[in-house]
Amino acid sequence: MTSPDNTDGTATTDIKSIPVHALDGSDIDLAEFSGPLLIVNVASKCGLTPQYTALEKLAEDYRDRGLTVLGAPCNQFMGQEPGSTEEIAEFCSATYGVTFPLTEKLNVNGEDAHPLFAELTKTPDTDGKAGDVEWNFEKFLVSKDGEVLARFRPATVPDAPEVIDAVEAAL
Repeated sequence: MTSPDNTDGTATTDIKSIPVHALDGSDIDLAEFSGPLLIVNVASKCGLTPQYTALEKLAEDYRDRGLTVLGAPCNQFMGQEPGSTEEIAEFCSATYGVTFPLTEKLNVNGEDAHPLFAELTKTPDTDGKAGDVEWNFEKFLVSKDGEVLARFRPATVPDAPEVIDAVEAAL
């Protein structure tokens, strides 16, 4: 589903209408999440991997208010998500107690970028820069209606005031 919402007159895609598969291969219907989504490309062997702790806390703290954190494992950055589906699931659960949903491994940049990230990366960050995901743990806040509201680069931790403020405003 598209709508002419961009200021330049181009159509935007409802993020929640893009098909995605879960880590176990089952379908994830993003439209079934009635509240906002925080979509994050994640990796198990990255210096930023400890952000899983804050992502899980955010997911727990705001779950009852409708926020869903969605992790998207990606191996495009120096091979930092090399594991199999089972290894990723075990690592996330055992190491960080992750309870939020994870997608299958996705490409976030380039010709083979998953349509979800091809659309998400059209959104500029706070400096006005759109385009490729810079590294693991880049965050995109999507409204309950499927509109991308904010983009936070990898160095912005999930519990940073600007992320919390944006989540609060989206709820």
